[in-house]
Amino acid sequence: MTVKGLDHVYYWTVDMERAIAFYRDVVGLALLRRHGDSWAEFDGGAVRFALHGAMEGHALPRGGTAVFEVDDLDASRHELEARGVRFDEHLGEVEGRARFASFADPDGNTVQIIEYLGERR
Repeated sequence: MTVKGLDHVYYWTVDMERAIAFYRDVVGLALLRRHGDSWAEFDGGAVRFALHGAMEGHALPRGGTAVFEVDDLDASRHELEARGVRFDEHLGEVEGRARFASFADPDGNTVQIIEYLGERR
C-alpha cells in the first residue's frame, strides 16, 4: 500500500452558510468549490480544507477527519485489514469522482483513505 499524502481535512457543520462565511471572510481562505449544503472546499495550501454538511438523522460527529490519498482503495483496505484495522461497513463514493473508506485510529479519531477515479482536483 502506498499513501500518496494527506489529501484534505474536513470538519462537520450544521450551518454551511455560517461556516463558509467564517472560513472565507474571517479566516481568509479562498472558497474553491461548493456543493449546496453538503460540501465546501477551501484552498488550504498543500492540503485542502473542507466542510461537510450534517446528515439528516445522524448525530453530528465532533472533530475533524484526515483523508489520505491512495492509488488502489481495495488493495489498501485489504492490507490495512490484515494489519488489524476495522473499517466502517459503508464504503463511500462521490459519484464519478472518488471512492473512500473510513476507520478509526486507536484514540477514536476518524481517518479515511480515498482513491480518485479521475483527475484529483
